[in-house]
Amino acid sequence: MGWITKQSASAKIERRGEAYLTPAMREKLTGEIRPRFEKPLAAVLPALHMIQHEYGWIPHQAMLEVADALGVKPSEVLDTATFYEEYWLNRKGECLVSVCRSIACEFCGATDVTEAIKTRLGIDVGGTTEDGKFTLVELECLGSCGSAPAMLVDEDLHENVTPERAVGLVDQVVQGAYKHGGSGAEHHKA
Repeated sequence: MGWITKQSASAKIERRGEAYLTPAMREKLTGEIRPRFEKPLAAVLPALHMIQHEYGWIPHQAMLEVADALGVKPSEVLDTATFYEEYWLNRKGECLVSVCRSIACEFCGATDVTEAIKTRLGIDVGGTTEDGKFTLVELECLGSCGSAPAMLVDEDLHENVTPERAVGLVDQVVQGAYKHGGSGAEHHKA
């Protein structure tokens, strides 16, 4: 088995004029978060959460700033951020559409749901529309196996989703007619 390598040492990091880790965030990180842990590396997770909560994603410049503030290697921050799926290393759309890809959802047509959304939005899984409105992802399990296939629109659960219903939900968001709350209690096929 061969290793696939990437040229991260020569990668260019986009930088903006101001720091992502604001003075207040740096103070919280070094004054409140860091002292709770025996080793500085343990504070990386809450630091990344703080950055993502503030900006909606974790820019590479912010990872360098976190490494500097904690006195750890930038590679350790990057390794942590890329290991956990909950961290966004690219900007995501205003609306996150997530389709379950668990075995139950797969058997009940989740692939068709994903394909319909990809076609409607003109993006692939993991992509964001050019206008920044939507990001499409697949998740491993939403815990709704009895009402598969399931999907999320932001944090709203929709069950028994058909490709047509999924596109309809996306269209509702586009038209500003989407009502938050999901269909967790609904068990019908649209």
